[in-house]
Amino acid sequence: MLVGVDVGTTKVCALIGEVSRDGRLTVMGHGTVPSSGLKKGVVVNIDQTIRSIADAVERAERLSGWKIDRAFVGVGGQHVESQNSKGQVAVTAHHREVSREDINRAVEVARAVSIPSNRDVLHVERRGFIVDGQEGVKDPLGMSALRLEVETHIVTASATAIQNLSKCVAAAGVKIDELVASSLASAEAVVNETEKDLGVAVADIGAGTIDLAMFNEGSPFFTGVIPVGGNNVTNDLAIGLKTSLGVAEELKIRHGTCDLKAVGDDEEISVSVLGEEAGRTVSRMEVAQIIEARMRETFELLADQLRSAGAGMLPAGVILTGGGSQLAGAAELGREVLEMPVRVAGPSSVGGLVETLLNPSYSTAIGLLQWGAQSLNSGDTPRYESAPAMGGLGRIRDALRNIFP
Repeated sequence: MLVGVDVGTTKVCALIGEVSRDGRLTVMGHGTVPSSGLKKGVVVNIDQTIRSIADAVERAERLSGWKIDRAFVGVGGQHVESQNSKGQVAVTAHHREVSREDINRAVEVARAVSIPSNRDVLHVERRGFIVDGQEGVKDPLGMSALRLEVETHIVTASATAIQNLSKCVAAAGVKIDELVASSLASAEAVVNETEKDLGVAVADIGAGTIDLAMFNEGSPFFTGVIPVGGNNVTNDLAIGLKTSLGVAEELKIRHGTCDLKAVGDDEEISVSVLGEEAGRTVSRMEVAQIIEARMRETFELLADQLRSAGAGMLPAGVILTGGGSQLAGAAELGREVLEMPVRVAGPSSVGGLVETLLNPSYSTAIGLLQWGAQSLNSGDTPRYESAPAMGGLGRIRDALRNIFP
């Protein structure tokens, strides 16, 4: 049994899945509840967050008939950052063959970069190896060499934010197998290996943040978070139309679009207005103009981040996912602003109770299950090395690597 818990700004989703012998993932139970106690992906109220997590877990348990005791948990928020680092060692074996110990020593040298004491390491991804000057080596184990160099991608997060999230999950009765950066989890659900090899960015547009991961040559080279999301669109609508956030959110979902050409000039919508018993009608074009302006600004922020991190390394373009990506016309506006291929994608290749889950809102939650499945399958050669003591599964993987080098 695998469990993924996505603790988001507006919803907490707990999924229970199992992996068949052929590696296919099946969702056996799910629980989704509105979240309270979080702001832009970060815990701001412990008690409310615990209740939200516990409610989601209880619903998933009721639907599946299984008891949840441990889970893969997503980590979001602007405090998630990344950096790339290299490590180099001499191959020590007398026959000059690269051993598992040499690889581990090289990774340890790479991760010995200066990281502030108020930050914790979430992941150390081995991007690739250089063996005696030969670049592009994915697995150097057993190769003859004098010198081994590894390039790593290190993802870090605020220690206090992680502690608060971990405390909430534990108080809800769930142990943590591994904390996973939400952007990397979403990528597991929506990106294929060809796109990762070519170069692609995944932008998970949530309610409070955009979780961003950029891949090239099969592995991530940038992981970060942009502090804007779907709530910014809702707020603009509420202010511009002088209505409540609830009405603005419903307007956005039912009538919202980023494509002004798709809206007729004479289309009108009835809305309730703050302080007035009788509602009023507004032009759908006015609603679309407010949404388009905010989403254009959002894509411009995304474009700035992509440029600074290396947009030239993304021939496969940008994949939009998350609830905010479902606005009509989002992909078209993204292509216009970013000037590269843009598509909207949700999870796929999952069986079970998933009719309602195969949409972009659940990419992170399903990605967490797929991350767990990959962790089980990778046994002795994990793609991602988790931070030490993150959970039982991480320790089991380390033990297996030591027994079967």
